Amino acid sequence: MKASYAMLLISLLPAVASAQVNKCLDASGKVVAYGSECPPGTRSEPTNIRNAPAGGASSQKSTAERDADFRKRQMEKQEASAKANEKSAEAAQRKTACETSRAYLKQLQERQRITRTDPKTGERSFLSDAEYPKEIANAERSAAQNCK
Repeated sequence: MKASYAMLLISLLPAVASAQVNKCLDASGKVVAYGSECPPGTRSEPTNIRNAPAGGASSQKSTAERDADFRKRQMEKQEASAKANEKSAEAAQRKTACETSRAYLKQLQERQRITRTDPKTGERSFLSDAEYPKEIANAERSAAQNCK
């Protein structure tokens, strides 16, 4: 019997924990404070505000909802990480292309010997002195485009 009374009291505990919030008015009708109990010398007037206990049943989510929220956050984190990795890979590729273009331009400007392979015959040939200005102009455009 005592156990059933104890269970009844425990089940009613959350309902007791939420309290009515009252306005505390002084003799002239001015609001002095808000709370469940008013200071001496003031009168209490009820409001429509209820003080719910922290973490009440209405604010708690079910385990399934919390799990779904967790999975959603994990997916968002993975997507953000994938986008960041993709951006960093693009940046690294642009940096490599820029460095390669600048190095080739520098080689041309220093008149180093540049070889080309003929795609039809597979023969290697050197860039002639007359071809350097045209190749330098192409390399400058390539460097400007790759180093934006």
